[in-house]
Amino acid sequence: MVSSLNPRQAAIQTARQILVQRPVFLDSETTGLDSTAEIVEIGIVDYDGTVLLETLVRPAHPIPNEATAIHHIDNKMVAEARAWPTIWPSVRELILPRTIAAYNADYDHRILQYSLTQYGLSWKDNLKMICIMKLYAQFRSVWDSRRGTYRYFSLEDARRSCGLSLPNAHRAIADTLLARDVLFYIAESS
Repeated sequence: MVSSLNPRQAAIQTARQILVQRPVFLDSETTGLDSTAEIVEIGIVDYDGTVLLETLVRPAHPIPNEATAIHHIDNKMVAEARAWPTIWPSVRELILPRTIAAYNADYDHRILQYSLTQYGLSWKDNLKMICIMKLYAQFRSVWDSRRGTYRYFSLEDARRSCGLSLPNAHRAIADTLLARDVLFYIAESS
């Protein structure tokens, strides 16, 4: 069956279908972007905007200055925080039975997985993650011919384009709430 929806309309319809599932929203702040980056803060927000979890995480390795310059989380702030293995059971309980929406979900999925394996914990769960960044790219429908897909936009670009008032603070809860607002904006568009 061929869809008669244009990409923007299809993104709106998908956003509405996601919201029917009443997802949780997740964001993490990390020690960097490379394959060994660790979580230093995680935030989980329920469908209705209720904060379910907001916590700093003590990484196994120091936070580089370059990462601190972005999210303003430094080594002093996480010195007394719990390590990932003690936080994971709470995170898992909140996200496992739900659809998880995140801005750049592939990155957050990889970070969650690495955070377990670095402590020798096995990754057993199949998480149902939805990428708001990819959906927003389809919604904006700016074609990137070099990559052969829609152009990705930063969360800050999405915020500005949607006219949303929440800041892109590079902190887990603030960014989770902003990503949630982007998804609602797409779903409420016509």
